Amino acid sequence: MVEGFKKFLLRGNLIDLAVGVLIGAAFGKVVDSFTSGLILPIIGIFGGVPDFSALSFTVNGSIFKYGAFLTNLLSFVLTAAVIYFFVITPFNRLMERFKREEKPAVAEPSNEEKLLAEIRDALRARP
Repeated sequence: MVEGFKKFLLRGNLIDLAVGVLIGAAFGKVVDSFTSGLILPIIGIFGGVPDFSALSFTVNGSIFKYGAFLTNLLSFVLTAAVIYFFVITPFNRLMERFKREEKPAVAEPSNEEKLLAEIRDALRARP
């Protein structure tokens, strides 16, 4: 039982997953700092920094603080937009450029292939 657990831990997929999670967490911090340090101040120039955390309403003594949800939702949308426009789109363009360069040149048929094609065509043309 311990041997199976050891094999599971040392399998390459688990290590790759752990590295991916750590890189993802670090990248998330970079995107968050980019969004809060650059994107939100730009938005703040036009309409103030969006902070809806004080918004709430009360029904029968129960307080519904929907402002925090709106702030987090806006932060999520901005983060997703930053990832899409500054990471995904440039990456896709780069990969498309590499795909175009990787296409091998079409080789011209050899003399044997040309001769065989002529024989095939001549046999097909027979009545």
